[in-house]
This record gives sequence, C-alpha cells and structure tokens, in this order.
Amino acid sequence: MTLRALSRWTIAVPALVVMIVFTLSNTDPVRIGLFPLGQLPFDIPSSVVILAALGLGFFLGGLRVWIAALHDRRAAKRGEEAVRLLEAKNLELRSGQVPASRA
Repeated sequence: MTLRALSRWTIAVPALVVMIVFTLSNTDPVRIGLFPLGQLPFDIPSSVVILAALGLGFFLGGLRVWIAALHDRRAAKRGEEAVRLLEAKNLELRSGQVPASRA
C-alpha cells in the first residue's frame, strides 16, 4: 500500500466515523424549507437530512471528477489511436525493406 493510499485511509475512515456518529446523534425531527417552494408539509429526522446532504455532496463531487477526467480520457484515446497508426506504418515500412546482404 502506498503512502498516498494510506494517508487517504487514515483521513477518510475517521472522518466517515465522525459523520456517522454525528448523524446518528441528531435524530430530532426538523421541518425542511426550500426558498422558492416553501416548507415541506412533514417533518424529517435530521439524520436523514444530514445523510441526504452528504450523499448529494458525494454525488456532485464524483460528477465533477468524472467531468474533469473527460479531457484526459479523450487525450488518451487520441494518443492510443496515434500509436496504433504509427505501429502500423512502422510495420509497413519494415516489411517493405530488403535486408542488407552480409559479406
């Protein structure tokens, strides 16, 4: 395991545990309001609201990373295609060469 992966685990796991403990400790019902829509007609446990916000943040973060990686994936695909064309051209040039006679 690399140092980078180890540092991710040592930060991510305790942060996840803290978020779960915080969520489970706050189970009081709350009324949610959205500015243009007003308040919801029912109360929701705050743990559900917190988990939904964390899930939405996780989803939006993953979407941002996926969109940012589109450029890299396209560049890699173009690079692979260029390598394939160059390998084919190299093979074509090598097969057309006459071996030099040895004296």
